[in-house]
Amino acid sequence: MKGDKNYELPTAEQLKNEMDRLRYKRGYIRTLVGTLGAFLTAAAAVVLLSVLVFPVMRVTGSSMQPALKEDQVIMCSRSAHIKQGDIIAFYHNKKILVKRVIGVSGDTVDIGADGRVSVNGTALSEPYAALSAEGECDINLPFTVPAGRYFVMGDDRALSVDSRSTAVGCVAEENIIGKVNMIVLPFSDAGKLH
Repeated sequence: MKGDKNYELPTAEQLKNEMDRLRYKRGYIRTLVGTLGAFLTAAAAVVLLSVLVFPVMRVTGSSMQPALKEDQVIMCSRSAHIKQGDIIAFYHNKKILVKRVIGVSGDTVDIGADGRVSVNGTALSEPYAALSAEGECDINLPFTVPAGRYFVMGDDRALSVDSRSTAVGCVAEENIIGKVNMIVLPFSDAGKLH
C-alpha cells in the first residue's frame, strides 16, 4: 500500500495456512448442513410414518381397562383386515375413541341381562372384559351390524359408551384410524397387544 512502509506481503506458508483454514471452515459448514438435512429428512420420515402408516396416540379414559390404561401411548397399523376381537382406534365427533370389535358387517349381536355377549347365537369368551354388565344400552337387541360398519365395545363394560348406545353407534370403515397393535409407553408396559 502507498505510504505504508511496514506492510509485508504474506508468505507462501501464510497463504497456505489461510487457504487451509478457509477450506476447513467450508467443509465444516457443508458437514453441518448435511447433518441437519439428514436429521430433518429422518424427522419428516418419522412424522409421515406415524401419521400415514403407524399412527401413534395416547389413551384417555378407562373404558378399555384392563387391556389399555389411561395415558399409555399406543401405536396402530392401518390394516385393511379388521376382525372380531381386534382393538381399533376411530374418529367419533372430532374425538378419537379406542374400542374392541365385537361384530362385523352382517353379524347379529345380542347382550343378555347379565351382560354376556353373543354373536350370531354363539356366546363370546371374553377374558379381556373387566366386568360383564349391560352398561349404557339404548339399541334394540338382537342387533344386526349394517354393511361397512363395526359393532364395538369397551373392555370395561360398565363404564364404556360404545355401539350399545345410539350416541356412538356402529363404526363406519372410513372413520377407522387403524388397528391397535402395540403399547409404546410407558416402557414398563411396552410391547405387542395380544
